[in-house]
Amino acid sequence: EAYQHKALLYDKGGEEHYNTISSYIKSMRASNIDAALYYLARMVEAGEDPLFIARRMVIFASEDIGMAQPTALVVANDVFRACEIIGYPECQLNLAHGTVYLAGCKKDRSSTNAFGEAMADVKKYGNLPIPLHLRNAPTKLMKDLGYAKDYKWSKDYVGPTTDKSLLPEELEGRKYYKKH
Repeated sequence: EAYQHKALLYDKGGEEHYNTISSYIKSMRASNIDAALYYLARMVEAGEDPLFIARRMVIFASEDIGMAQPTALVVANDVFRACEIIGYPECQLNLAHGTVYLAGCKKDRSSTNAFGEAMADVKKYGNLPIPLHLRNAPTKLMKDLGYAKDYKWSKDYVGPTTDKSLLPEELEGRKYYKKH
């Protein structure tokens, strides 16, 4: 029997390209390892740049897994590096290994959400004045102006090192990160 090979519809800069990577990420987000492997296989078979896939894995590790499994970023970076060094066809195994690991991790977007809130405040308020006690004081004049006054280096203390706000006055009490 003649070998039959189905041609894949895959436009590297168009709709099918983005539909496939979107399905891949959403499958990992849903912890569906089988679906994630299927969409990975489609991209690999279509000749997708392995570094494009690996970059998305690195982003996914921080954006969607975050603090639930901090080593996910290490794994994703190692997959990226392996793809960079090895290339196709062998690096497809590294991509598969990373996909199974990342899809199987618990998910936590708390750091992603917290950073988004901090960015929103920066956009809303701009460059608010940094509290004096946090400012760098390399000169006598700066010290005389109160820069770095009462600053304590945390390695020398147990527990909180200051009862002063570390945020600009307008943001005092603001909590971005909500631990899950």
